[in-house]
Amino acid sequence: MRRLFLLLVATFLTVTVPAAAAIPVDPRITAATKAWPTRPLYVDPDFAAVADGNQLLRVIEAAPVPVYVAVVPTGQWFQEKGDTTLLVGWLAASNGKPGVYVVMDGDETYGVAHEVAAYAPDSSLGDPDQAMSGQLADYLGELKVSDQYDAKPARTEPDPPIPASSYPEDRFTVGKAISSGAGAGVLGLLGGALLAGIVLGVAALAARRRGGQA
Repeated sequence: MRRLFLLLVATFLTVTVPAAAAIPVDPRITAATKAWPTRPLYVDPDFAAVADGNQLLRVIEAAPVPVYVAVVPTGQWFQEKGDTTLLVGWLAASNGKPGVYVVMDGDETYGVAHEVAAYAPDSSLGDPDQAMSGQLADYLGELKVSDQYDAKPARTEPDPPIPASSYPEDRFTVGKAISSGAGAGVLGLLGGALLAGIVLGVAALAARRRGGQA
């Protein structure tokens, strides 16, 4: 029921908030950024029964850089339209502090590095039977902190659409059909003539051998 409520609120805000806004008004973003000043973990009430909060906090505190985690529902029907990494970027920009930002939904974990010299995997898929703290530990285990990475802000705009193929479309025409048919016919005639020649040659050779034996 709460997931449906969040969806309805997000849909309403999508319609009423101008499209030019870089960070949309979203109840998940509002709740997470409100909770993070006191602790770097926000758990949506829908996940309260499955999120092992204390263990999650221990994993977060053991990370080499600041980590902010939001355990919230995601999906194609929310404002990010299935681009959960974009949602993470909105959370990072809204919070405004450098670090690694993570969104967890069930056994799926998504993250971005925001204004910190680190590499964070876009996503990881955990074992459904694994505790969320274990999934987070596995995800952060892939985190790499090094000056070789640019401390750039997280993405807050949708990825551009993939351009259509530049190859010209091979359209059907009568001329192409005729030429293809004619070509196939010529190849068929040549193949038949070659096969007939081989058969006649073998027959002639056999006749000579029989004549010699006689």
